[in-house]
Amino acid sequence: MQETPKHKGKLQALDNLSLGISMVAAVLIGVAIGVGLKALTGWGWTLWLGVFWGIAGAGLNIYKAYKRAQQEFSEFENDPRYAHMAKHGYKSKEDD
Repeated sequence: MQETPKHKGKLQALDNLSLGISMVAAVLIGVAIGVGLKALTGWGWTLWLGVFWGIAGAGLNIYKAYKRAQQEFSEFENDPRYAHMAKHGYKSKEDD
């Protein structure tokens, strides 16, 4: 029997909460790089290059979080408690 760490749930919740913070940080870092490049080169389009890099970094953070969540929930595929929902959908006939 494998023991789970005592604070595993809390750490996972904090990790999911940090997704929003990491998105904002990625965009801010990208903008800072763009401003720095604009100051060094004098070309205005380098600012937008930095903004693009920041948004791309935020998108990468979202993708990584999605893949991590998909991996965590893949163990529920064969669980009999959830087989009914997978077979018949999430909405019952009584909900109409």
